[in-house]
Amino acid sequence: MNTPSPAGRRTRPLRAALTGAAGALGLTIALLASGTLSVAQDRTDQGARELGEPDYGVCRGVDPRCYHDWGNFDASDGFRVLLYTRTAGPRHANLGPALAPGLNPPLTDANTVQNGVLRMGRDNGFQVDYTEDVSRLSSPAALFRYDAVVFYSTSRDALDDAAQTSLRQYVRGGGGFVGIHNAFGTEYNWPWYEGLLGNANFYDHGPAQPGTVRTVNRKDVSTRSLPASWSFSDEWYNLVPAPTRVRVLAEVDESTLAEGTTGNYRHPGHGDDHPVAWCHYYDGGRAWLTTLGHDARDFSTDGSFPGAAEFQRLVLGGIRSAMGQAPFCK
Repeated sequence: MNTPSPAGRRTRPLRAALTGAAGALGLTIALLASGTLSVAQDRTDQGARELGEPDYGVCRGVDPRCYHDWGNFDASDGFRVLLYTRTAGPRHANLGPALAPGLNPPLTDANTVQNGVLRMGRDNGFQVDYTEDVSRLSSPAALFRYDAVVFYSTSRDALDDAAQTSLRQYVRGGGGFVGIHNAFGTEYNWPWYEGLLGNANFYDHGPAQPGTVRTVNRKDVSTRSLPASWSFSDEWYNLVPAPTRVRVLAEVDESTLAEGTTGNYRHPGHGDDHPVAWCHYYDGGRAWLTTLGHDARDFSTDGSFPGAAEFQRLVLGGIRSAMGQAPFCK
């Protein structure tokens, strides 16, 4: 079932995409046909139109009744996450060289993401295993060893059929999922995964540039230590579709993007409602998501890159909540 969001909590609304009865009828037909709409109309001062809300056939939203607490995880054993960075398409520079097969292969200094998440785990009481070997995701039993699975800038078809099945069974059994940056450019043709991302997918991005992030929900463990606004540089993903039935945690203030919001495939941006981090329950599990995380300097610790400390606190809180070490999606 699709459980509605409790009243009185900030969630992302679904805006009307066209005005008038004829427009609404046309949109309905288009959405039934494909779930997308290829032509944006009346974009001035409105940002990108919402393109519908596909029915993924699962319980999703911010209601904890969507979660399956079936006893698959034991906190007395400590907390452990699996970091997955396999790329089957574009590879972000902060991932460094492709990793050798197996679990926890040797890293170089250029493997910034892997080294950064390993340090995060060491400093905060959880173990991190990492891999780009899809066979390490080949069975639900392998994934249930971990309290959360983190996809960081994976790309395109990063999973085979066995791994897809395992991930779905893992989430359905109460597993935690964390999707960071180009996790949104992954498994485009798998509707269940798009739902796991919050009914969201990467479409394009504008120039990498500085901007201001607004922390719109400061109750969640991932955001409560963050200032109301903070400077950061990123690619500022534009999304099609854009998330619905999620708890939005942070947004980018598009008015602070000096080089504009229009993406390389002409997405006009999201106007006043441009989310960059959110969370929700999905098909029995927990999912925490952020589109941020493009630059290797995001993991710097010397204060030289504005927003790096805030980004790391955001991600740390997301991982801790998704794996059950802290309250989830408040």
